[in-house]
Amino acid sequence: MATKKSTITKDKIVSMYMNYRLENNGKPKSVYQFTKLNDFEETQFYSYFGTIESVEKEIFKMFLEKTVEMIQKDPNFDTYDMKSKMLSFYFTFFEMLSANRSYVLISLKEHQNQLKNLMQLSSLRIGFKNYITEIISDEERTKTEKFQNFQEKAIQETSWIQFLLTMKFWLEDESAAFEKTDIYIEKSVKLTFELMNIAPIDSLIDFGKFIFKEKINNK
Repeated sequence: MATKKSTITKDKIVSMYMNYRLENNGKPKSVYQFTKLNDFEETQFYSYFGTIESVEKEIFKMFLEKTVEMIQKDPNFDTYDMKSKMLSFYFTFFEMLSANRSYVLISLKEHQNQLKNLMQLSSLRIGFKNYITEIISDEERTKTEKFQNFQEKAIQETSWIQFLLTMKFWLEDESAAFEKTDIYIEKSVKLTFELMNIAPIDSLIDFGKFIFKEKINNK
């Protein structure tokens, strides 16, 4: 009796793709090659993805979705202020990246043109901005309207830029357990919220010293 093939799911395709990249240090040449190597039909692939590139985008989107799912399991999550929710997201997300660091390094350093690498983060960007919208508290909305006239979109965009800078720092972090990234997260998030409160000087100086020290040590 022939062995019944396992059901192909979106998660399985993602797992197969990540394994392929890690084992071959490159992308499959085609959907046909990828599906044949993994013993399933092209039509099954196209049930979930239109292109190989869409799988890459889905991977980073899944990192975000799993992060949000994990942090929202905390029974106290709803009682956290916006800053605490942001820190919780950052620490959990970068733990997930660290657990998949080999894949992330391969994918985000594939092209010399950084814009091409960042194209993989387009779905992540949408999900991240949605998360920011969800956690903006009434208190923070009042602060930004009163002091800086920030609109929701401005908060989303500045948060996304901060997130990309943190990811860049993590990609270059060679410290044990990426402890320097943890410090970077704490200081940068603290600075962001103090800027909203128009009381940034101490945090700005502290964050500046940390970055300067890292640049000097890496020379």
